[in-house]
Amino acid sequence: MRLATLRVRGETRAARLDGDEYVLLPNPDVGALLATGPQWQQEATQQSGERLAVIDAVYAPVVPHPNKIICLGLNYATHIAEMGRDTPQYPTLFAKYDAALIGAYDAVTLPSVSDRVDWEAELGFVIGRPARHIGKADALGYVAGYTVANDVTIRDYQRRTREFLAGKTFEATTPVGPVLVTADEFGDAEPDLEIRCEVDGEVMQRSRTSDLLFGIADIVSYVSDIITLLPGDLILTGTPGGVGDGRDPKVYLKQGQTLRTVIEGLGETSNICLPEKDA
Repeated sequence: MRLATLRVRGETRAARLDGDEYVLLPNPDVGALLATGPQWQQEATQQSGERLAVIDAVYAPVVPHPNKIICLGLNYATHIAEMGRDTPQYPTLFAKYDAALIGAYDAVTLPSVSDRVDWEAELGFVIGRPARHIGKADALGYVAGYTVANDVTIRDYQRRTREFLAGKTFEATTPVGPVLVTADEFGDAEPDLEIRCEVDGEVMQRSRTSDLLFGIADIVSYVSDIITLLPGDLILTGTPGGVGDGRDPKVYLKQGQTLRTVIEGLGETSNICLPEKDA
């Protein structure tokens, strides 16, 4: 099943994809649907309501206001090498705030205070039920589904301190969507999917999600020992090699460029880059 959060008549609505149409659900967004309880998948499947053609859909972030947005850094060997870092023994965690999130086809905001805006294609996943102290063997049962994301990063702000947050949560920089593909579509196993990032059609990153240093089950188990994961929580799993900051010479996003992030089987985000005053 594929779920989306759509902008409809000045508000958002959760929706289920049915062929070339979306069925609008009574929930205001996918996060709210997941929060209804363990029967959310059955309810989403059985609900019938107003229909909207896919061609007319306007996408909000697939979960607009997660309780938590948890991100991993340094989680592909190729990215660790290009950034000159040591291989971590434990997952490298940082956070974002929901003001950073944008829809799959919204503009990425290039902030007025920096010209070092970089791309980071990432597999995202969303938690489907509360998770605390979950063993790795059971961890995938707490994943609602998977989505496409780009952890657009303002590199100079990221490097002002040892902590990543400042460069990671600028407003309107992180596309997430267009849909959440439920975990059962992958046989409840960790997906092995091609992940790709393009800038104006030029491929900048290409890898497979199976190359993650810490996989989905590792992440759920580790994070759930730190804090209770809640339905709708969004986790971004890290980026492969090929970022602009790892190149010689370095390359960053510029006004008018189109940033496209594609994950096999999940879809794509496509976002024009606009300066802060125009975005």
